[in-house]
Amino acid sequence: MVLGLLVLASALTAIAAGIGLLPAALLFVAKPLTTVLLIVRAARRGHDEARARRWILAGLLLSLAGDVALLWPEQGFLPGLIAFLLAHLAYIAAFSTRARLAARGAPFAAYALVAGAVLMLLWPGVPTALRVPVLLYVACLAAMAAQAAVVWLGSRGGEREGLARIGALGGALFVLSDALLATNKFAGPLPLASLWVLASYWAAQWCIAGSLRASGTATSP
Repeated sequence: MVLGLLVLASALTAIAAGIGLLPAALLFVAKPLTTVLLIVRAARRGHDEARARRWILAGLLLSLAGDVALLWPEQGFLPGLIAFLLAHLAYIAAFSTRARLAARGAPFAAYALVAGAVLMLLWPGVPTALRVPVLLYVACLAAMAAQAAVVWLGSRGGEREGLARIGALGGALFVLSDALLATNKFAGPLPLASLWVLASYWAAQWCIAGSLRASGTATSP
C-alpha cells in the first residue's frame, strides 16, 4: 500500500510538471523516480518464477534508461527508442517463460492490425532517418503485447489467470501510451499529452510488474 501511494504521488508530480502545473525541473526527478519505485515493486515479487522476474526487472531497468533519455525529447528520442525496444524484448522473454512464443496466432494478428493502422496514420510525419528504428520498435511493441495476451488466453481457468490478465492489460496500455506519444510527436500536439502518455505508460508498467505473484500470497496481482 505504501509503495503504491509513493508511485502514485511521484507519477502525479511528474505529470503535473509535464503539463505545467508544477515547475518543469521536477520532471527530471519525479519521472525517473516513478520507474525506480516500480522496479522496487517488481523486485519484491515473483520469487516463484525467477526467470520471468529477472526479465521483467531487466525491462524496467531499460525503461528507466529510456525515461532518462526522453527527458530531452529531441536529442534523446533515438536513444530512448532503442532503450525501450530492448525493454520490450526483455518483456517478450519474460512472457515467453509462461507460454511458448506465438503459441496462439489471434493476438499477434490483432496487434499487427493495430500496429499497421497506427503506422499508416503516422508514417507521413516520421522523418526518413527514423523510419527503420520506428518500424522495428513498433514490431517489438506489438509482439510484446501480443505475447502477454497469449499468456492470458492460455491461463484462463487456471490459478494464474488473474496475474496473466493484468500482464495482458499492461501490454495493451503500453501500446496505447506509445500510440499517443507517437501521435503527439509525428502527427501534431495533443492536448495535455504528458497526462495521457505518462498515465497510460506507468499504468502499463505497474501491470507488467503486477503480473509477478506477490510474495507470500497465492494468486494476488
